[in-house]
Amino acid sequence: MQMASIRSLIWLLFLPLSLTAQKSITLDDCFSFFKFYPQSGANFQYLKDGVHYVEADQDGVLHIRDVRNEAFDSTIVLDLPEPVRGFDQFEFSEDETKLLLRTETEPVYRHSVLAKYYVYNLKTQKITPIDEQGAQQFTAFSPDGNKVAYVLGNNLYVRDIMNESRVQITYDGEINKIINGLPDWVYEEEFSPVDGDGMVATRWSPDGSMLAYIRFDESAVPEMGLTWYEGGMYPRRSKFKYPKVGEPNSVVSVHLYDWVQRKTVGSLMGLEKDDYCPRLHWTPNNELVMTRLNRRQDTLDLLLAKPERAIYDLEDKTPWIPTQLLLEETDKAYVDVESDNKLIFLTKQPYFLWMSERDGWNHIYRIPMNRAAAELPVCLTPGNFDVTSFYGVDEAKGKAYFQAATPTPMDRQIWEVDLNGGGSRLLTPPSGTHTADFSPTFDYFTHTWSNANTPPVVAICDRNDDTLRVLTKNDRVRKLRQEYGFVQKEFFQFSLADGTVLNGWMMRPAVLDSTKKYPILFDNYGGPGSQTVQNQYDGYMGSWHQMLVQKGYVVASVDNRGTGARGRDFKKCTQLQLGKYETEDQIAAARYLGAQPWADPNRLGIWGWSFGGYLSTSCILKGADVFKMAMAVAPVTNWKWYDTAYTERYMHTTTDNSAGYEENAPINFAKLLRGDNYLLCHGMADDNVHWQQAVEMIDALVKANKPFETYYYPNRNHGIYGDNATRHLFTKLTNFVLEKL
Repeated sequence: MQMASIRSLIWLLFLPLSLTAQKSITLDDCFSFFKFYPQSGANFQYLKDGVHYVEADQDGVLHIRDVRNEAFDSTIVLDLPEPVRGFDQFEFSEDETKLLLRTETEPVYRHSVLAKYYVYNLKTQKITPIDEQGAQQFTAFSPDGNKVAYVLGNNLYVRDIMNESRVQITYDGEINKIINGLPDWVYEEEFSPVDGDGMVATRWSPDGSMLAYIRFDESAVPEMGLTWYEGGMYPRRSKFKYPKVGEPNSVVSVHLYDWVQRKTVGSLMGLEKDDYCPRLHWTPNNELVMTRLNRRQDTLDLLLAKPERAIYDLEDKTPWIPTQLLLEETDKAYVDVESDNKLIFLTKQPYFLWMSERDGWNHIYRIPMNRAAAELPVCLTPGNFDVTSFYGVDEAKGKAYFQAATPTPMDRQIWEVDLNGGGSRLLTPPSGTHTADFSPTFDYFTHTWSNANTPPVVAICDRNDDTLRVLTKNDRVRKLRQEYGFVQKEFFQFSLADGTVLNGWMMRPAVLDSTKKYPILFDNYGGPGSQTVQNQYDGYMGSWHQMLVQKGYVVASVDNRGTGARGRDFKKCTQLQLGKYETEDQIAAARYLGAQPWADPNRLGIWGWSFGGYLSTSCILKGADVFKMAMAVAPVTNWKWYDTAYTERYMHTTTDNSAGYEENAPINFAKLLRGDNYLLCHGMADDNVHWQQAVEMIDALVKANKPFETYYYPNRNHGIYGDNATRHLFTKLTNFVLEKL
């Protein structure tokens, strides 16, 4: 089979299409029909052999395909009862003889869901419900595929499929008090990996003989209430545990259960009352490794459990398992634990791979398992760039695969590196954003590429990036861009007074009238480690930006200090004064663009969501002489009302850093607002950034006798969606721009 490189396909996408008359973009196009949203390619899972993959069609039929033969299609028709036919997720057991099917899914928080799960035996076609006593949260196949661990009612259970039995592991689970095997709210929100579906608090050992889990005692954590308006005589009220700055966190403990002996081996030693435990791992030799993070998050330890040395405490009648220090990682600011692949143990060599910013950039290190060894850690990915994703290891060929912010912080490329510390090999040379989903053998990967002005190209490639099959080039979206006259997103840079260079993008009308001056709307986020200025296609907000450009506005975005992919020092320079440099930089960006010959310096606006809403609020107050208007959706208005894990990571507590909190809280600067050009929108059931933040800001504005506008969304969370909420919100945002800017 003759294979073409995806690089040639990318080049072809730059060939011009025939020009047509420009059509007008509508809000319905953007937020009702999602007309310009690109395809992401097939949603499938690779099988263990590395050459086959499986996807499910709308009828629940599984299609097994071969990456080497596009015509190959082996179907598996699942014999399912009616309630299970609408499953929305499937997962194979390790031996690929069983399926775990998820149905009747209801969201809980950002990642967690309540659902009913079933195991389907592909050989016998028998289907087994995991538990008929209620919906489950979290499920995990055992390595042999004969058992499923799951959480029900805050207790941990195991369903033995072969024996058709249920074993209860814990008994003390209680709502808003004790959680076994499932993260509490703050862990789910702040410690869920960016490369996974949510934090995992229960893990089987590789041989399936042991089950490790985290127990969360949230008894002392203060409760937060939400009010639901559902048409009844009285609104319904719910409560959940939410630790705000300085308040008690859950007290966590790690427990080891012996499945063979059907008993708890003990609890791991080494965790203090205020410590976090954001990760559990197992070595290939069935050794449990616990991640310990202190409350300030500037010291992280990997602790290796030693169950053979368990000590029985006669006083509390608890067997305690000693732990041995495997690694200590420190940082004057904080240690990141974002990636689930931050730690990978090698199976054939006495090393583990670890991601660290210890040299000023985020890199992958090879570290010996034996701390007493004279051998020093080896940086496998040296250079002045950040590793942004670690895809995994092919030990058979001695290679590791990762994504890096190269050749610029705005780009992403896929690389291969030798585990012995040899040079790296670039797999995806073109600029833009490349992402990869590798097969288990790493022989093939699903390669997605886009840039700021080109919708994603998705293809199946081999490890040399030779294309075997193109899944989509998004020709439909490319054609629509031409029909609707989409303008090009342009990148720019400018320097702050201290010489720091910031990156930005802007979108301007295709033809600038030299007799006019154009208003500018800044679309920002700006939070720690984030990026809005990337050479990547934006198929969602990008269409709204294009609509505003059609109406005569310039839309721009700038990554301030504190954002990501530019090394440790750039990201962590905002420590203890979150919002200070971010606000100063956005004001400087507005001054810079406002001074351009085509810009109207008297019509500069800014908007954002969440941290972006905090930043836009701060800018309209502290930059009242620069910004004419601002819109804030779900903003933080005082960091002391946000959660412990996020806020204390960057700000410590109000006791330790009172000035940092007071000087960067928008509610303290309400008196600086000028005019009636501030809009605040918030979901009233926001479990993340509470409606309290908006109400307190409004109270401050009222006391300062300042006019403002508000939009509230009952029963909507931080995302403000469902039942026309998104369309409604962006109607208001659009009209506010048209009226005020």
